[in-house]
Amino acid sequence: MAKLKTPGPEPGQNISLRTLGEYLDLSPATISLVLNNAPGVKSIPHETRERVREAAKKFNYRPSFFARSLRKGQTFSVGVLVPDLSDGYAAQVLEGVEDVLVEEGYFYFVASHRRRQDLVEEYPKLLLDRSVEGFIAIDTTFAHELPVPVVAVAGHRKIPGVTNVVLDQRRAAELILKHLYELGHRRVAFMRGGSHSSDADERWECLMHVARELQLVIQPEWLVQLELRVSTPELGYMPAVELLNRCGETPQCFTALICYNDIAAIGAMRALRERRLRVPEDISVVGFDDIQAAAFQNPSLTTIRQPLRDMGATAAKILLRRIRAQGSDPDTVPVQPELMIRESTSAPKA
Repeated sequence: MAKLKTPGPEPGQNISLRTLGEYLDLSPATISLVLNNAPGVKSIPHETRERVREAAKKFNYRPSFFARSLRKGQTFSVGVLVPDLSDGYAAQVLEGVEDVLVEEGYFYFVASHRRRQDLVEEYPKLLLDRSVEGFIAIDTTFAHELPVPVVAVAGHRKIPGVTNVVLDQRRAAELILKHLYELGHRRVAFMRGGSHSSDADERWECLMHVARELQLVIQPEWLVQLELRVSTPELGYMPAVELLNRCGETPQCFTALICYNDIAAIGAMRALRERRLRVPEDISVVGFDDIQAAAFQNPSLTTIRQPLRDMGATAAKILLRRIRAQGSDPDTVPVQPELMIRESTSAPKA
């Protein structure tokens, strides 16, 4: 004789794992595995998992976060620090971070410190008070060790407890300068990033080293320092104006301009257009990062692609491994760049 299905819960009835188990004729443990997306859930048949989710939705059941936290001694939350939420670089890294954390059932708090050192110091304390289990720092430099695991994207300081996911800046410099050199450029101007940016010093040193290897003449008047702490094209606009002013009556004293990042390159191209200089016919421009807007500029921007979303996903996976004490990772995890050749570079005028 077929077993009669247990009636569903009555309106207003308190819904528990046991209630759902009786309704579905499944053990509470099986339902818990499915609803918490716990390790081993894939061993449960897909049809069963769907039945559990449909029943939970039907009866508006949600697992108790507090019970889960107390049972496991975890909060299933991490902190993410970024310089600016509107920054294209940070936004793309954050997408990769989110992909992994959501899949693994972790919640995350994002704090934007606007490169204020007092906030870089204060925000980790506030998030630790909320019991985050670790941190992901995007283009954010910590001054000291924290009591929980930390993974830094574009971090370069060797601090105990911090794993750095970094781009191979030496390889990036080779790709940029050899591309321009092979096009015929010998007069190259450079924008140096501000000291507040994690990548600035290493990127500059690598560019200068590769330029010397190629025997390019590095003219002091073709070097400019970024001063503003913004994530808008204004970052590169005024430095480009300064470079052009130094040229005086010789509007083409340099034939190519390497910008610190894509945002600065977009601002620089505006400054060049205002001087009636064409990109790339008069001056070639190279960016860095390959943010989403780079390919849609006019002209489209030649740039170094950092696999930003992958870097974010890698950082999140490393952090969760460290939180769970699952093996070990090296202190530094290198990532390889790719040169995206588009319309903003060409051979210089004869």
